[in-house]
Amino acid sequence: MSELIIRPVAPTDFAAWKPLWDGYNAFYGREGATALPDEVTQATWGHFFNPDEPVFGWVAEVDGELVGLCHCLYHRSTTRLALTCYLQDLFTAPTRRQQGIGRALIEAVYGQAREAGIQRVYWQTHVTNTTGRRLYDQVAQHHGFIIYAHDVR
Repeated sequence: MSELIIRPVAPTDFAAWKPLWDGYNAFYGREGATALPDEVTQATWGHFFNPDEPVFGWVAEVDGELVGLCHCLYHRSTTRLALTCYLQDLFTAPTRRQQGIGRALIEAVYGQAREAGIQRVYWQTHVTNTTGRRLYDQVAQHHGFIIYAHDVR
């Protein structure tokens, strides 16, 4: 593999970022009739470049091609004084998996959090994501929590 570059997402990356974003969402069943509305995608994209939003995007690039993405956000916690970093989205192009890209993106988030004085980075994944979980077990600790969610309407 050529040199892997991990960098913040740039406004000019949208056309290359969008297929990765769509692939990430499809992995979690958000495609076709269940796809995210375009307004959600556009809002997410805008958050990366709004200094008032604690949302950050990173991309992995090889030979000028975007091959991975990672998004995180900072938030308060009731169990810590400092902010916490939630790594919300992580995706590597299927043809580029098992090449260290996911690990490099996670490490970039760790570095950004460290620079911001944040001590905790956490994320969630689906129990069936065995490939991702093999990596996650190497770079973080699973604390055994089960996540519940309910959309209030």
